[in-house]
Formats: sequence, C-alpha cells, structure tokens
Amino acid sequence: MSLCAQDVSWRAGGRLVVDGVSLTAEPGSTVGLLGPNGSGKSSLLRLLSGIRATTSGVVTLDGALLTDLGRRDTARRVAVVEQHATTEADLSVADVVELGRIPHRRGWAGPTASDAGVVREALERVDMADRARQSWQTLSGGERQRAQIARALAQEPRELLLDEPTNHLDIRNQLDLLELVVQLPVTTVMALHDLNLASMYCDTLVVLAAGRAVAAGPPEEVITESLIAEVYGVRSSIDPNGPRGRPAVRFLPGPPEG
Repeated sequence: MSLCAQDVSWRAGGRLVVDGVSLTAEPGSTVGLLGPNGSGKSSLLRLLSGIRATTSGVVTLDGALLTDLGRRDTARRVAVVEQHATTEADLSVADVVELGRIPHRRGWAGPTASDAGVVREALERVDMADRARQSWQTLSGGERQRAQIARALAQEPRELLLDEPTNHLDIRNQLDLLELVVQLPVTTVMALHDLNLASMYCDTLVVLAAGRAVAAGPPEEVITESLIAEVYGVRSSIDPNGPRGRPAVRFLPGPPEG
C-alpha cells in the first residue's frame, strides 16, 4: 500500500469540486488523472498532497492518515510539481533544486555537504547537471519542468505528484519528460490532458468528470470510444495495438452518436 484516497470530497465556494473519489497508487506505479477542464484533477492532486484538507473522506500514506503526519513529515514523503513555477528572484538552477531540501533541515539551518550531494544527484537524474549554475530565468519551458522535477527529487520522496507536467511543451519535450518520469524510482500520480500520452505511460488511469471518478483501471479497460464520447463529447476510433501495445485514440469530426 502506498498513497490512497478513500471517498474524498472537497467544496469551494459552496460548490462540490471533488465528489467522493477513491484512488490507490500502488508502490512504484504511475497513475494518470484524466478529464476535461474543471473536472477536479488539480484539486484532487492537492488533496493527495495535503496542501488542501478534504471536506470529507481521508488520504492515507501506508495506512497512516495524512492529517496525522504533519506538513514536514508529509513533505519528506510526497513531492509536488505544479503546473506553473515562476520566480522573479535571480536564482540558479541549483538554488531552485536546493529548495527541495528544506523539509530535511532543522529550523534556520543552512545547506550541508549532504544537501549538496542530493542536489547534484537530482540534477544528474534529470540530465541537467551541466546547468547547475545557469540562471533559472534563462531556461526553456522543458528545462524548467526538468529542474522542478529535480527540486521534487531533492526532497527524496517516495510519492511524486505532477499537475499537467507536459503543458506548453512541444512534442519532443513531452515524450522526453514522460520517459524520465516513468523511470523514476517513485510512485507517481499525474494529471494529464493527452489521452494518448496517458495511455502510453501510465499503468492505471482514473477519469474524472464533474469531480467524480467515472472510470478507473488499466488503459486497455478505460480508453474506450463510449467513455470518450460520454466524458469529452467527441467521436473517436480506438486502435488497441498502439505504441507500447496500449490503446491509441484517433479523434473524429462531428458529435458522438446518440
């Protein structure tokens, strides 16, 4: 058992944003959250990370309630990569990655030699060791995403949560980034828009619509023409033998039948 959500809900402004969702991320697996805009993917990730408290239901880590662990202990286990990471400060790439070490320090203690080693290893893992002293402001979108993943890895997490990690990246960078993510030695939950990328790289998919989980399981069970018509309102054709032997979606013009 790793990260689990049990019937979690969250309200904002009187509206039910996440509605009774249950999810289990098995150790070492990659779970993809799918659904149209406003379906609750980002909000569910924040509940899984403890950034937001559930209105009802519970999130657990290895059976322990997330609310009992505290922010520092949770940050040592769960790392989050948000959609947009910006700063006006003139930080180097290494400075940004070093922020991931904060949960492991006491009080106002500064970085240690051990911290430097973890930062260096994290940068090497995302193939950015040669950019350590480069200014964050000069990085491309794909490079910033890699640096943010390195920052998350510097937390030494066992669970990694990513919100639309391929957003605004070109196709080559999308593929490179997801290849990197699925090879990391962590349990991963990530929100994605692209059904084909989710099918290629995720072990399990959870599809949300209006805050509820309407389908969950391996890609070959979840990615169907009927589900795409129901959730996204579009026609499609599914090739069951797409890349990596996973379903591949081809979208068709016109409204779905029925």
